[in-house]
Amino acid sequence: MPRVEELLTPRELIDYTKTREQEAYMGEYLFPEEKKEALEIDMVKGASNLPVSAKVHAFDTEAEIGSREGAEVFSQDMALIKKKIKIPEKTIIALESPRNDKEEEDMIKNIFRDVDNLVASVKTRVECMRMEALSTGKIQINENGVKASIDYGMPAEHKSAKTWLSGTPKILEDMEEMVEKIVDDTGFTPVRALTSKKNLSAILRDERIRAAVYGVNSAKLLTVAELNAFLAQQKLPQIAIYDKKYRVQDSKGKYATKRFLPEDAFVMMPEGKMGDTFYGVTAEELELRRKADVEVSDVGKIIVCHYSTIDPVAKWIKAVATALPSFPYADQVFVATIS
Repeated sequence: MPRVEELLTPRELIDYTKTREQEAYMGEYLFPEEKKEALEIDMVKGASNLPVSAKVHAFDTEAEIGSREGAEVFSQDMALIKKKIKIPEKTIIALESPRNDKEEEDMIKNIFRDVDNLVASVKTRVECMRMEALSTGKIQINENGVKASIDYGMPAEHKSAKTWLSGTPKILEDMEEMVEKIVDDTGFTPVRALTSKKNLSAILRDERIRAAVYGVNSAKLLTVAELNAFLAQQKLPQIAIYDKKYRVQDSKGKYATKRFLPEDAFVMMPEGKMGDTFYGVTAEELELRRKADVEVSDVGKIIVCHYSTIDPVAKWIKAVATALPSFPYADQVFVATIS
């Protein structure tokens, strides 16, 4: 019968986590993931790809000297994210001599379910950082003795409050104003927007938008496809919903449900990626690399390992990563807070 050590060898954990598909998050599309051999990354604040014209010169004259304006490069340590779970003494003993094959199978499934949950926990924390950066232009960390504030340089003028949920809102005019602000400031045009179902429902019910699509006497409710087709005709961003949630657990074991993207957020952005999600090395990864059967290229972004404690006797499974999103195009995003 297998022991825990035989089930959770470094090779087995690497192979399992590489082949196991996890739920994909929106942030993985907006901030594609990349592994780096580092604990810190150089990030660009306020990067703009809008070209600056050179000037015409007479022959035999000195070229005009260019300048590096706008962009600021700074180094930032990646966040160390980790979580562990205990395999209790009873499970360790039972695995040595299970009563039948079904009991053994169930215990093994439970152990690898723990592996899945630990990896998902790390991925969840990374997604929290990406969505916090996208919706605020900053990341604030204050947990487990770590206090950090990362400012990606989203201009204050690219944030505003809009009243769309009551009264007689001017949603189209507000959206046009946001688009024009980004175009005027950066030269880039927002083509998509991310928001909550609550905000999207208010847009779909808006009388002025429905009248613009169907005529003044229409009481028909717009569909998302019809709305986006109309917005495309108006050269306004296409709208998508991101209502995914996660849970946090406090020191007393109590759970609370939270959203990745705030419910009141309406985020306009241009096409393409907004940045990258960088994963770095960990101390656990360096230990794994010393194993004869582990190749550096085999090690993934999130490391899963196990270790033992003597008193009380227990086995622990741990998932760990260093990670941080970059956000060089923060100045091309507009965030409206909807009420």
